Amino acid sequence: MAKLTQYREQQNLTQEELAEKAGVSVRTIQRIEAGATPKGYTLKTLASVLRIPESSLREDTPAENFPTPHMVKIINLSSLSFLILPFGNIIVPLVIMYLKKEVNTLTKQLVSIQILWTVVVCLLMIASPFLIDWLSLPKQAIIFILLGAMVVNLIIILLNAREIHSRNKLYCKLPFSFL
Repeated sequence: MAKLTQYREQQNLTQEELAEKAGVSVRTIQRIEAGATPKGYTLKTLASVLRIPESSLREDTPAENFPTPHMVKIINLSSLSFLILPFGNIIVPLVIMYLKKEVNTLTKQLVSIQILWTVVVCLLMIASPFLIDWLSLPKQAIIFILLGAMVVNLIIILLNAREIHSRNKLYCKLPFSFL
């Protein structure tokens, strides 16, 4: 299956609908799906309409399962489960990702952010008694450290949600992935 066909079908678009949204002819869509490589304006427009990187439509790059924006939003917002479940910010998005077969760079990055946040919070909680003694802070400071970390994670999730909604990108991203 051609890459364009795969991305078009993931977003439940017909060739006609994609052609209309992109401002190109249906014949152009058919040619690309038959194996022609899109270039220039057509490449930029199709990538923009499908909300995918231009490189995803080139034949020299491996096809990737690019999620629908709706599923990325769900996976990102499912990280909020850390407010209810310990490690829910990792487990719930992973379960959704694998059940819905939305395993790709963007969703892996969302889970990697949560893994890093969890590791940092655990290390911070281990180090907080020593920091409290060293800085002569009251014992209640541990609660404020934990609440502060939770607020930071909440902000990261909401900033990413806003950016996913408007540009299908992440606001906060890592230069690496744990997955």
